[in-house]
Amino acid sequence: MWQLLVKIVVNAVAIWVAAAIVPGVDVSGDDTVRTILTLLLIGAVFGLVNAVVKFLIPFEGCLFVITLGISALIINAAVLELTAYLSRKLDLSFTIDDFFWSAVLAALVVSIVSTVLNVVLPDQD
Repeated sequence: MWQLLVKIVVNAVAIWVAAAIVPGVDVSGDDTVRTILTLLLIGAVFGLVNAVVKFLIPFEGCLFVITLGISALIINAAVLELTAYLSRKLDLSFTIDDFFWSAVLAALVVSIVSTVLNVVLPDQD
């Protein structure tokens, strides 16, 4: 249970950082508490979508090696776009203006921030 909560918080922080620095990516709420709750829910949706996509694309590792990591960036951008779509359906305010610049740059930021946070945070077994 602890690891799931940590992953949701890591996703939420990574998406928050992406929204803060990537033009065209926006997360908002009526107030600070609503924004934090929105980010946590978006982090949970992102984690769920990411898990489903990784399950459906078992050859992603081969693509990563062949394309030198570009495929992982494109897949992560698509996961962010799908997360934004599902967030709108769930009445959460998470938008991405366009795929190429906004989603791809946001995917890069989310990947970097997630990696750093996962290295810093200890594993709880």
